[in-house]
Amino acid sequence: MTEDENGAAAADLARRLRLLLDVSIAESGAEPTYAQIASFLEARGANLSRSRWTYMVNGHRYVRDPLIVDGLAAFFDVDAPFLLGEEGAPIPEKVHAQLDLVRSMRAAKVKSYAARTLGDVSPKALQAISKFLDDDMTQT
Repeated sequence: MTEDENGAAAADLARRLRLLLDVSIAESGAEPTYAQIASFLEARGANLSRSRWTYMVNGHRYVRDPLIVDGLAAFFDVDAPFLLGEEGAPIPEKVHAQLDLVRSMRAAKVKSYAARTLGDVSPKALQAISKFLDDDMTQT
């Protein structure tokens, strides 16, 4: 793996880990702590130092240790191929739902901003804008 490929893989892993942390927050109301994750991995025979976790979550280093990857996949209840961003790996349903929620929230913010900014616009024009934004958000 070249240095550029390694950097891209590290960034992708970090993005997926942060997404899974967001999903955990949505499910439980709290972000899992490093201590919880490290303890879970330790029970599975893997050692995750705080610095290694920080490198992973910030995209500074690509970690390929199978014990860590499999342990993190188990902790977040996803498949390891998804976590590693392997081509063709399906997106877990709970992650897909979280992405849909984020898209909806973004669309709502845009609609709210447009309504405030445009001021006195006819209801028909606001409906047309809303429809356009809804259609555009489903495309992304």
